[in-house]
Amino acid sequence: MNLKWPERRRFIRVDVPLKVTFKNGNYLEKGVTINISPVGVKFESAKEIKADDEFEIALYLPSIDNPIHIKAKIVWQKKTSLEDKAPYEVGAEIISIKETDKNIFLKYLCDLFYNSTYELKV
Repeated sequence: MNLKWPERRRFIRVDVPLKVTFKNGNYLEKGVTINISPVGVKFESAKEIKADDEFEIALYLPSIDNPIHIKAKIVWQKKTSLEDKAPYEVGAEIISIKETDKNIFLKYLCDLFYNSTYELKV
């Protein structure tokens, strides 16, 4: 496992593909996460998203039937390539997690960190 310490990271991230839906007003998109941490999520979007936009995110964990409900703010986004229809990578900061979902989300992250075959990034 290759661990690095970038200067801006406050928490470890783990590369894990999880099904996700995100909604901003009437806009709804399904996707997959690239990585997650206790304070943020990185995912792909077919559409360009403005920084500071707030989204409702439903994060589907493999261990539970119902998604985790997260409110997040877009911090950055970039196109993955120069092709016209290339997706965007999006970094979102978690603003809040539904109270009943907090422990489930944190337990899932701890299980990933301590029992993971996924790559951890710090």
